[in-house]
Amino acid sequence: MAEEKKYVMVIDQGTTGTRCMLFTHDGLPVPGGWAYYEHEQIFPRPGWVEHNPLEIWEKTKLVIKEVIEKTKINPKEIAAIGVTNQRETTIIWDPKTGKPVYNAIVWQCRRTAPQVDYLRKNYFNVIQEKTGLVPDPYFSSTKIWWLLDNVPGLRERAKKGEVVFGTIDTWIIWNLTRGGKDVLTPERYGAHIIDYSNASRTMIFNIHKLDWDDELLEIQGKIPREILPLPRPSSDKEIYGYTGPEVSKLLGGVEVPVCGDAGDQQAALFGQVGFDIGDIKCTYGTGNFILMNIGDKPIKSKHNLLTTIYYSLEKGKAVYALEGSIFITGAAIQWIRDGLKLIEVSPEINPLAEAAPDTGGVYFVPAFVGLGAPYWDMYARGLIIGITRGTERKHIARACLEAIAYLTRDVIEAMIADTGMKITKLKVDGGAAKSDFLMQFQADILNVEVWRPVVFETTSLGVAYLAGLAVGFWKNLDEIRKNWRVERIFKPRMDPERRERLYKGWKAAVKRALGWAKEVPWAYGLK
Repeated sequence: MAEEKKYVMVIDQGTTGTRCMLFTHDGLPVPGGWAYYEHEQIFPRPGWVEHNPLEIWEKTKLVIKEVIEKTKINPKEIAAIGVTNQRETTIIWDPKTGKPVYNAIVWQCRRTAPQVDYLRKNYFNVIQEKTGLVPDPYFSSTKIWWLLDNVPGLRERAKKGEVVFGTIDTWIIWNLTRGGKDVLTPERYGAHIIDYSNASRTMIFNIHKLDWDDELLEIQGKIPREILPLPRPSSDKEIYGYTGPEVSKLLGGVEVPVCGDAGDQQAALFGQVGFDIGDIKCTYGTGNFILMNIGDKPIKSKHNLLTTIYYSLEKGKAVYALEGSIFITGAAIQWIRDGLKLIEVSPEINPLAEAAPDTGGVYFVPAFVGLGAPYWDMYARGLIIGITRGTERKHIARACLEAIAYLTRDVIEAMIADTGMKITKLKVDGGAAKSDFLMQFQADILNVEVWRPVVFETTSLGVAYLAGLAVGFWKNLDEIRKNWRVERIFKPRMDPERRERLYKGWKAAVKRALGWAKEVPWAYGLK
C-alpha cells in the first residue's frame, strides 16, 4: 500500500543562506520542520560579490538532513521537492565532475559595468524589447560573458559543450537529480533545466517566445547555446527528475520527484496568492523586490521597471509581472550591525529607531552597489546626508528603516504610472516586514494599507505550491487561495503634508547619490 503524501519539501536558496522547509496541505509549515545555514559572502574587490557553489550545495544537503532528523517524518510521505532561489547569480560547471570552473558571480556584483555600458550604448532597445529588462550588471548574461573571457580555456570548453551554465535553481536541481531516474536531460548527468521565471532574469531569454534568443547570445559575448539549460514551466505535470543517490541517501533511500521551480521573488508573490491582475507584494530581504501581476500579456514599462515572467503552469504559456528591484535594504541593516556596529543583532534596530521621534533631517541612501529600479544607476553609491552635531545613532537607525520605505514608494509610484491602476493594499513578507515600525511607516509614506500574512516564508510557500500542483498535491489555484491568512493590517495615519515633505527630502538625497562612482572611479576599481 502506497504511503499517503502529507508534505511538500522546499529548498529556498537565498543570497545569504539556504533554507529547507516542509509544508502541509493547508499551507502551514510543519512545526520545527525547517533548517537554515548561512554561507560565506566573498568580496574579492570593491563592488565584486561571489559565493562558493560547492559550499551552497553542502549547506543544501545539511538542511535536508537536519529537517528529516528533527521532524522524524517518513520521507515516503514527501510528495515532491520544489526549489526557489536567489536569481541572476551565475555558475558554470563541468557536468562530468560537478565542479564549478569559478565561484558563483552574485546578482549584486558590479564587475561587468563596462560590458553593460557597451550594451546600453548599442543595444538598449533590442534588449528591453526582447527581455523586458534594462541592461544592468544585475543580470546573468554579462556574468557569463565575463567568465568566458576571463577563465582560461573556458570559451573553448563551452563551444565543445564540456561545461554548462545555470542560475542557482539550475545548480540545485542538477545536484538534487544527479544520477537520478527519469531526468529530463540524462546526457547532462542530472536535470539541467531552468524555469521560465529564472530564465527571464538572464537577459538572453526572449520573454515573448519563451526561449533563448540567438541575437542576444551573439551580442553579449557570443555565448554558446550548448551551455544553456532547458527552459521549462515553473510547474506542470512534467517532473524534472527524481532525487539521485546522494540526496536519496539523506531521505532514507526514497526517490522523491523534483518538480517546482521559480525565482524567489516570483515564488513570494505566488505564496501570497497573487493570482489576480493588479495583485502586488513587496519582499523585504537582502534587497526589496516589488512584483505586480499584469496577466498573460507583457507590458513594456515606460518608468524604468522590469517586465518579467511571473510563473508558468503550462509549456509555452506564462503569466507576467512588473518588477522593481531594490538592491540593498535588509543588507543596510546588516551594515548598521556589522559595519558601523551601532547594534549587536538586527532586531535591535527597531527600538533604537523608535527612540527618535524623527531622523533630525538625516537621510540614508543605501546605494552600496548602485541603485536599481526606478533609477538604474550602477554608479550611485551609499550616502548619509543631513548630519549635524546633534545627530545620534538612533537617527541613523531610523533613517535606515525609513529609506527602505522610501525606496519601495519609488517603485510603486512607477508601477502606478505604468499601469494606471489604483493600489489599495500591499502584501508584505521577508525578514524586515516583521518590524511594526517599518510596516507602519511604509503604510504612511505610501498612503496604502499594508497586509502582513500569518506565514512569513512566502517564498518557500510559493514554490511548495508550484511543486505540489505538479504532482496533484493541490488541485488548482482556488484550493491554494483558501490557505492565505492575514496576521495584521497597517493603515496609513500620517498627515498628507508631512508625507510629501518627507518624500521630497528623500528625492533630494537620492539626487546627490547618483553617479558618485563616476566622479571618483579610482576608489571603486573602475577605469
